[in-house]
Amino acid sequence: MSAEAMKLLTVALSIAVGAVAPALAIGMIGSKAVEALGRNPEAESAIRTTMILALAFAEAIAIYALVVALILKFA
Repeated sequence: MSAEAMKLLTVALSIAVGAVAPALAIGMIGSKAVEALGRNPEAESAIRTTMILALAFAEAIAIYALVVALILKFA
């Protein structure tokens, strides 16, 4: 396997892991937030704020993976 092929394989792997992990995390955050709202509807404001913050952190992981993949591709 050539060096270029290995480089492209690492880029593909970093994007794949970087997309799957945050997707699972966002799904779990959303499901737990809906579950919490079902149990305690009065706490909607606090649950929504915490959920949005957690979603932003999970999405940041995907952005970091994209940056790493772009660095690997063009370095």
